[in-house]
Amino acid sequence: MKSLLSRILVIVCGSGLAGCGPSGEDEIRQWMQELRSTTRPQVTAISEPKQFLPQAYLLDGGLDPFNPLKLTQALRKESSQSASNASLIAPEMARRKEQLEAYPLDAMAMVGSLNKAGTQTALLSVDRLIYQVKAGNYLGQNYGKITKITETEIQLREIVQDSTGDWVERSATLGLQEGKEVKK
Repeated sequence: MKSLLSRILVIVCGSGLAGCGPSGEDEIRQWMQELRSTTRPQVTAISEPKQFLPQAYLLDGGLDPFNPLKLTQALRKESSQSASNASLIAPEMARRKEQLEAYPLDAMAMVGSLNKAGTQTALLSVDRLIYQVKAGNYLGQNYGKITKITETEIQLREIVQDSTGDWVERSATLGLQEGKEVKK
């Protein structure tokens, strides 16, 4: 037992002394110094900037951009566009809302269609109830009016505000939801 302990002690002391010798760090430092002294950076020259020559504004019979008449024309054009946008939404605000306008379109699912006395009718599942709708009825929260019903989809015309606040028309569709059961 004593001899095993003395052997381990000799090995540990020997390896500790071996680590105290030269580590080769001097060679790396010398190599880095040589590279620094021999390497020169290559910098490409930047071309001279082009000379800016200001141009004088010559009217040449054109309309002055700062003319009050031009501003008046632009304001008149903008007010006529807003009047046409207001005429789009005015009839929608005056009419009585239908029951299915309280739900967003993504909460509705077309589950079928049928032909009642020559009129195409769609079956909609909304809030666990089935509703019958036909062309001319309103759906959704964006003043959506049904324009056409086919066996597989309902086509709508919606009136929404765009990013500038103007009212615009857009089309939307509700497709037939096949293979999905209506939750009871």
